[in-house]
Amino acid sequence: MTREQKRKIEGSVALFLSTMAAFFGLFWLVFILGDVLIHGIKALNPSLFMNDPVPPGAEGGGLRNAFVGQLLITLCATLIGVPIGVLGGTFLAEYARGRKIARLISVLADIMVSVPSIVIGTFIYALLVRPFGHFSGWAGAAALAIIMIPVVLRTTEDMLSLVPWTLREAAFALGAPYYKVITQVVYRGAATGILTGILLSIARVAGETAPLLFTSFNNSFFSVDMKQPIASLTVTIFQYAMGPYDSWHEQAWAASFVITLFILLLTITGRLIIRLRYK
Repeated sequence: MTREQKRKIEGSVALFLSTMAAFFGLFWLVFILGDVLIHGIKALNPSLFMNDPVPPGAEGGGLRNAFVGQLLITLCATLIGVPIGVLGGTFLAEYARGRKIARLISVLADIMVSVPSIVIGTFIYALLVRPFGHFSGWAGAAALAIIMIPVVLRTTEDMLSLVPWTLREAAFALGAPYYKVITQVVYRGAATGILTGILLSIARVAGETAPLLFTSFNNSFFSVDMKQPIASLTVTIFQYAMGPYDSWHEQAWAASFVITLFILLLTITGRLIIRLRYK
């Protein structure tokens, strides 16, 4: 057997194993999504969005409080995390370009992306929950914001770095100060990529449960007071899935379907923006 034949055999074996691994992962992905789709659509009804939970064991009710609470926490987390992430990425790409501190912060941001969310939840618990003596929606928003910041920061840094330096030089030649060059030239050139990173960061935190267990906890009643424990869809799904009642299980399936659909739409939107902008 020649060396070329041996390489062909090794390549064929590697291709076969890689293909089988891909199909194996795809099978479980389709299986999980199909299971959520089948059970979720069956349990989907208008009362799920319009009614609040009923006492345990009673039929009917909905998850209006959880939907509203999830939207509030995610919105507040976005308002906290996105500006910090964009400004941090701007600092790294523009003001700290080529410095050691920029490389250090980039490495730390990459590490933070892979940190388990429950670790961030316990950190916020020790910082914002235990000292005040109670759970709160703001603590949950802070935990999700910390998860969002490194994603937005790294995306912003990468997108700003892709903008040619000659565009900045042209703006400098016209007498524009640096902050106007960034806001009116650089941001416009990287707006699509930054927006995509923001959408992906929202999708990243939309399905988080562990941080909210330690921060916003949950609330069986309708509440929009972010200073107190507030309901969230992910924690409600967890509690209902662990409960003994069939009605809880049905509502958990329906809520899981809604969250999955929301994340899917955000991901597709991000992909479409990239495709339309960069062809």
